[in-house]
Amino acid sequence: MTELSGGPGLPQERRVVTAIPGPKSQELMARKQAAVAGGVSTTLPVFAARAGGGVLEDVDGNSFIDLGSGIAVTSVGNSAEAVVRRASAQLELFTHTCAMVTPYELYVEVCEELAKLTPGDHAKKSALFNSGAEAVENAVKIARAYTGRQAVVVFDHAYHGRTNLTMALTAKNMPYKNGFGPFAPEVYRVPVAYPFRWPTGPENCAEEAAAEAIDRIVKQVGAENVAAIVIEPVLGEGGFIEPAKGFLPAIRQFAADHGIVFVADEIQSGFCRTGQWFACEDEGIVPDLITTAKGIAGGLPLAAVTGRAEIMDAVHGGGLGGTYGGNPVACAAALGAIETMRELDLNARARRIEEVMKGRLTALQEKFGIIGDVRGRGAMLAVELVEPGTKKPNPGAAAAVAGHCHQAGVLVLTAGTYGNVIRFLPPLVIGEDLLNEGLDVLEEAFAGLE
Repeated sequence: MTELSGGPGLPQERRVVTAIPGPKSQELMARKQAAVAGGVSTTLPVFAARAGGGVLEDVDGNSFIDLGSGIAVTSVGNSAEAVVRRASAQLELFTHTCAMVTPYELYVEVCEELAKLTPGDHAKKSALFNSGAEAVENAVKIARAYTGRQAVVVFDHAYHGRTNLTMALTAKNMPYKNGFGPFAPEVYRVPVAYPFRWPTGPENCAEEAAAEAIDRIVKQVGAENVAAIVIEPVLGEGGFIEPAKGFLPAIRQFAADHGIVFVADEIQSGFCRTGQWFACEDEGIVPDLITTAKGIAGGLPLAAVTGRAEIMDAVHGGGLGGTYGGNPVACAAALGAIETMRELDLNARARRIEEVMKGRLTALQEKFGIIGDVRGRGAMLAVELVEPGTKKPNPGAAAAVAGHCHQAGVLVLTAGTYGNVIRFLPPLVIGEDLLNEGLDVLEEAFAGLE
């Protein structure tokens, strides 16, 4: 076949020309199994050769509609022009000096952009890292340094990372925590407002969940001992749970009333993913600290903690950093990604994706009793699958639907505490024809379960 480069010029089509996985992917998988640790698993056992726009092409020439974006990383599309241009230019200058040894302007530029983009008009500062887990861990360090307290409050269904501290913050045992303890102490978990599963119904969810969460904090931890409350404004790995309206403002106000640092984990939901720059803007939440990663740099590893200047400055000199944190090539890519988000108005694109997808997904819910809930915002949407007529989780159906989609050339991801959620994270630059074709395949997958 003709050699093609990746990026926006890649033909935007679904194409299945071999069995999935194809022979070249099977050969590479055998090499992977011999050389790569078994704990590094694979959702779809095909090996990528090129990607761009709304598609991913494998080494066998199969072209998949991409409804995963590398777990919300390539929101601007793979190999976006501005990302490639800026990162390539920086590669020719220098790849690394370590910002803690000799700094460079790109690091400062990214922090300046974060100060402009994140919610609130207060003075802000940032520190840059490599991964979302690093960002969350450092946010906790900063909150503890600022408050002089130790306790950290997190929520049911939360996911915050795979380091020792962030495993403690994460709710789900398998595959993230099982066998890896003991975990960091002084972490306390409270209920979240999960409308679909709240015992007294979604109409009572926000008020009751907030009251129960606050009561547990006060009685079991003591508000005066809490350094930080850490929450995803839309819970990601836990199942794309959008807390009932009113819950986040209540928790945010409780934090403010008791001198607790409120940390919004926007690693999956940030950078236009929900139709706003950050998901916490939906209810006017202004966090003290906000953690970002994934979509920030168009596929290169970069993460940040951004927050109130007086909180960020509470840490002693040398207390924050890391050898690769704020790598210059990744910083250049981030500036390219932000340029793309602005120029293409990817917030509007995300809202349009929601309009297209939610209409289709709601129609599927009416047709197939296995779909218990349709939820999410922007291009961060999900369906929760249940045993028809109940709310009993149905992880087997989620796996079957995902498997059908993969075989038919559509990349989808599963999620959820119970493994019964199919989540959709299409690149924000995906074409509507491609998006609708992917949803056609999804409908076929549900029909095949009947």
